[in-house]
Amino acid sequence: MKVLIDIPDNEATFGLKVLKSLSFVKKAKPMSVATVGLWEDLKEAANEVRLHKQGKLKLKTAQQLLNEL
Repeated sequence: MKVLIDIPDNEATFGLKVLKSLSFVKKAKPMSVATVGLWEDLKEAANEVRLHKQGKLKLKTAQQLLNEL
């Protein structure tokens, strides 16, 4: 299982040290700023798809997206 933990920058070193000291933690590494941005974008996109499937959000068609370019 993968778990995402949000730790304040000033506590990140200590938090990573604690996580790495636990025998059941396989890997603990910080995410880059670019990765965090991508992660947030993917979460937002997944939420929009979920809302669209529930009929709560109307998404643009592929043709509409191409026309914007």
